[in-house]
Amino acid sequence: MHDSAPPAAGPDHEVVVVGGGFSGIGAAIALKRVGIDDIAVLEAGDGVGGAWHWNTYPGVAVDIPSFSYQFSYAQQADWSRVYAPGGELKAYAEHCVDRYDLRPHVRLNTRVTGARFDDEQHHWTLDTADGDTITARHVIGATGVLTQPKPPAIPGLEDFAGRTVHTARWDHDLDLRGKRVAVIGTGASAVQLIPSIAPDVEHLTVFQRTPIWCLPKPDAPLAAPLRTVLRRVPGARWALRAASQAYVELTFPIAAHFAGIVPLAAGSERLALSHLRRQVRDPAVREKLTPRYSLGCKRPSFSNEYLPAFNRANVALETSAIERITPEGVQTSDGTVHAVDVLVLATGFKVFEAGNMPPFAVTGSGGADLDAFWTENRFQAYEGVSVPGFPNFFTILGPYGYNGASYFTLIENQMRHIVRCLQHARTRDATRVEVTPEANARYFAQMLGRRHRQVFFRGSCSTANSYYFDVNGDVPFRASPTLEAAWRSARYDLDDYRFDRAAVPATAAV
Repeated sequence: MHDSAPPAAGPDHEVVVVGGGFSGIGAAIALKRVGIDDIAVLEAGDGVGGAWHWNTYPGVAVDIPSFSYQFSYAQQADWSRVYAPGGELKAYAEHCVDRYDLRPHVRLNTRVTGARFDDEQHHWTLDTADGDTITARHVIGATGVLTQPKPPAIPGLEDFAGRTVHTARWDHDLDLRGKRVAVIGTGASAVQLIPSIAPDVEHLTVFQRTPIWCLPKPDAPLAAPLRTVLRRVPGARWALRAASQAYVELTFPIAAHFAGIVPLAAGSERLALSHLRRQVRDPAVREKLTPRYSLGCKRPSFSNEYLPAFNRANVALETSAIERITPEGVQTSDGTVHAVDVLVLATGFKVFEAGNMPPFAVTGSGGADLDAFWTENRFQAYEGVSVPGFPNFFTILGPYGYNGASYFTLIENQMRHIVRCLQHARTRDATRVEVTPEANARYFAQMLGRRHRQVFFRGSCSTANSYYFDVNGDVPFRASPTLEAAWRSARYDLDDYRFDRAAVPATAAV
């Protein structure tokens, strides 16, 4: 008698999404909307929301209008301001998880430490920090990029005798009232933090390596009558969103990627310099706050409170290089030791360092290592989603995926691409989906072919100290307008992927 051998057990889930921020939430929603329900969302933290769960420093808020910083299919009418504070974004994340019934799929306190592909079974095995393993047919990396705090490489940091805190991991038991505080860094987080804490501290010293371009922020409270209109008048939310989207598109994707065609940066620089002259009284301080690189080389900021903070008697701007941290404070290159009680590290996040995109080891087909692939071949991914040699693995924020518009627009576009691919795999009964090397090379060449128009390669960026640039001097932003990215996500050639099926288990005599 001959019977068929039982097939190997299938993976635990059809899709595992790694990350419970808005990328992971949006991925799960998109999957469920097309009937892909066998999913798990693995989140390292003890709550959803990603950046808005972790970043709770004083003054934290969204840096584009809230009407754009939300899902198009889940628009809210009750933001308190044009630029919503961080707590409202955290609440919006919780709202989306409940509205789309994602709680049963979310596993909190589950940090993925590694993922490896099985070439025979066509599935991924994910290792977690608590020793568990989870298998999945497909994996979607939704961990973002700005997630792992990056402490500064300053000698003596461990020797500081006072309190040290990073903006991305704020300690709410920390009372800054009456304290001497040092803030290291003047990036996006510092721009929000500094004016929020300046009125409370005894003295605040801001250590600036590179000044930031700061533009006026079109922010205001959203009055109750306007929120009522947004809730009740048909089309009101869409109209306001359209205006917001146009503003966002002009201020980054068009200005940055088409600087050689639409020269908006010069006008924006004049506006920023006028803003600086109006808001800072001391000409010597104004000079220190004036960038010497082109606007767009690094992430600019929008604020009406940051620059005036330097008019305060208890706020000092220090531009001498930091030599080391001492137990008493910060020693600069001129030999001065700035005595402080609290050291605030507003030094941003790891970006292009190995082990950050994603923050766990990824071993693909034939033992290929994702970090090694990018080290040897430069950062690249087909449409910012897929990398050859890593079947059934997709990313939301892969190289050349994000064009600088709203992250929510990116999430919706990337998930449109991924869902289309997974649905086609289902129709083909395919268990292995992999982008072809030819398609990946074609897209990478297309992105590089557009860089001559980008501000990053036209302006004076050498002194910007921008995290946009990787070790190869590339800026892995998608050099395209948002409409093109949306169109491509729905119409890319499915033949750019290979769809295969695992071999049927052989029969065995009994």
